Amino acid sequence: MADKPTLAFFSLACCEGCQLQVLACEEKLLPILEKADIVRFREASDGDADHYDVTFVEGSIVTAHDLERIKEIRAKTDTLVALGACATIAGVNAVKNFQDPDDVAAYVYGDKKEWFPHIAARPLKAEVPVDVEIHGCPINSDEFLEVVTCLLMGKPYRQPNYPVCVDCKLAGNVCLWNKGIPCLGVVTRAGCAPLMCPSAGHKCIGCRGLVDNPNTQAAKDVMAEFGLTVDDVLREFRLFQGIYDEVAKEA
Repeated sequence: MADKPTLAFFSLACCEGCQLQVLACEEKLLPILEKADIVRFREASDGDADHYDVTFVEGSIVTAHDLERIKEIRAKTDTLVALGACATIAGVNAVKNFQDPDDVAAYVYGDKKEWFPHIAARPLKAEVPVDVEIHGCPINSDEFLEVVTCLLMGKPYRQPNYPVCVDCKLAGNVCLWNKGIPCLGVVTRAGCAPLMCPSAGHKCIGCRGLVDNPNTQAAKDVMAEFGLTVDDVLREFRLFQGIYDEVAKEA
């Protein structure tokens, strides 16, 4: 290849914590930089290009401007990667979708709310084709490196498609439900290596999104066994699973 492939990073509505995780790779990024050029990355450097081979976009779509930007970015890139929970499943931004939009704007911006028009939060794939997703809040740096390596080698990246509970059992963890801690690992996509939250005694909050075809009956049975009400279940799901509200209601 005469020219190195170009990589770019963009932010929509987010905290940019996932991009900080990229920078946290530090010297592990050097082999990537030998094979590719980062032409745009606000967190790290100035610059831009007319075309991107691979673009990483963090954040969800919450304004009409965001919608315009993601369409422009999609038109300029060959491979679009949704970076983190806000980009893949709308993240915590989707919590506002269950509240009155005017109330949300007034709470955040007060009497200046008219200056900041907004729309319901949605992930990138709701508006443009997404080629690869890197889940988590924030993403895992090692997973990012694996994805980039696969893309530069022309290999598909195969993300885990089984529940966090599988990794928990393999790690020998005592189920948090048995400790009275409601955990969403029964329906959440695995891949948070190392298994950070449950192994540290914290419940899975679902930041990696649902597995494909989640076993909602199993989730319902577990939650019923431990006496959760429908409101309790929805409250647990909506922190990160707001766009899957119909699944949450079923569970």
